Amino acid sequence: VATLERFTINFTITNLPYTSHLENPHSAKYNATQRVTETLLDHLLKESSIGPTFQGCVTRAFKYGPGSHRDQTRVDAVCTYSKEASAAPLDRVGLYHEVSNKTRGITQLGPYSLDKDSLYVNG
Repeated sequence: VATLERFTINFTITNLPYTSHLENPHSAKYNATQRVTETLLDHLLKESSIGPTFQGCVTRAFKYGPGSHRDQTRVDAVCTYSKEASAAPLDRVGLYHEVSNKTRGITQLGPYSLDKDSLYVNG
């Protein structure tokens, strides 16, 4: 029996200034940024070791960067995968390294530049 399991993934985009539009889930900027980040994460994770069981990611929030750096935007996403009862728990460390490798050492995700110290995967 498979159950849907969730994990969070967080990272900071250094070339996306945080604006008040990213606080408003109804704004065009929020929705466009959400679509792009979810598409990029989905594409990346479908090509990872969890690809066959990966269901998708939802961007939960955009926040300003570390401290109060408004020249950066922090992305909080929740991703879902299907876990067989007999399967091992999510290998957070392995997945972290895969995401790191697929983002050029946590520096690039599509058009976005990433803070290399900002990636967090929590199962």
